[in-house]
Amino acid sequence: MEIWKLIILIFIVIISGCVEEQKVKIFTNSSQIEIKVEIADTFEERQRGLMFRDKLENNSGMLFVFEKEQYVTFWMKNMRIPLDMIFISENGTINEIKEDLKPCEKDPCPLYPSNFPVKYVLEVNSGFCRQNNIKVGDRVKI
Repeated sequence: MEIWKLIILIFIVIISGCVEEQKVKIFTNSSQIEIKVEIADTFEERQRGLMFRDKLENNSGMLFVFEKEQYVTFWMKNMRIPLDMIFISENGTINEIKEDLKPCEKDPCPLYPSNFPVKYVLEVNSGFCRQNNIKVGDRVKI
């Protein structure tokens, strides 16, 4: 009987650590880009983010979702891959892009605050925004 309790506990831990996945679309002047994203919408998921990952697949990323539109600050501590960060308002407009952010190798790590309140931040591989001609003012459908 005790072994079943342990199995159920392990199952619950595994399920609670899973990150929800979905797709978002970015609409630029010349194209529509679909990205498979992991959703980070809890405090714990946002804190962990993409830390300790060795790679991020092409056309994929992590979408950080906040409870309300607000100023946010990110850093690259414990990151292993360089990223672009796309800051998105509640209405889906890209209002800021920070490109080619390098992993932080030693403290103190640089901070990357948003210049405007945002509801979402999309992290993608470094160079993704340049390769896809993503600009401030483009729209994102979540």
